[in-house]
Amino acid sequence: MRLQPLGHLSGGLECASSVPPRAARDNVDTMQALMFPEPVSTLAVRRQGREQFSDAEYWAFCEANPDLRIERTAQGEIVVMPPSGGESDYRSSEVITDLKNWARIDGRGTAFGSSVQFFLPDGSGLSPDAAWVSHESLNRLTKQQRKKFLRLVPEFVVEVLSPSDDLKEAKAKMELWIANGVELAWLIDGDAETVHVYRKGHMPKTRRHVAELAGAGPVAGFVLKLTPIWEGL
Repeated sequence: MRLQPLGHLSGGLECASSVPPRAARDNVDTMQALMFPEPVSTLAVRRQGREQFSDAEYWAFCEANPDLRIERTAQGEIVVMPPSGGESDYRSSEVITDLKNWARIDGRGTAFGSSVQFFLPDGSGLSPDAAWVSHESLNRLTKQQRKKFLRLVPEFVVEVLSPSDDLKEAKAKMELWIANGVELAWLIDGDAETVHVYRKGHMPKTRRHVAELAGAGPVAGFVLKLTPIWEGL
């Protein structure tokens, strides 16, 4: 895994700022090696002085580190997350396969996997495990804009809980999706055979031990088969 120089890390960890090449050379003396006194599940990265990374710098950082799972908070922090384990990736693949197959038949929108990232109205940049975007929303972007992170709000997102994920934090992220305009969001906990359902304008609901789950609103007609997800690898 290649790791580019980062900014100030939460927990007292430090290394150099993520900046364009010339500025990076000017700041070479400030570089420090990452040190991990204890295991961490994610790293929240920010510059010394707390100035935010620009969109261009953030994009450049992500391009320079294609092996990292990276998101950005509304406060401008870069969050580096651990890679998915085998079972988590398998469960996510089941979701995106069903969603893509349905989207092709339905014809009203496009399904995305975990590699895409959306720039949301609050300034955060988030990557769900699966998402659906209507053609109407996607067509508001130019062809060139679609080549980078998508500056739009997906109508539907799915997050699959990993062993390293904290349920409370995962639920907070679902609330963040809804607050930014997502109409329907599912948080899937495969080990607990549970789906937490979030809808714009509604209280979250929990569905347990169900064999399938039907979409609503923007993805009415979509049905996710949950038995393979519950069984796992």
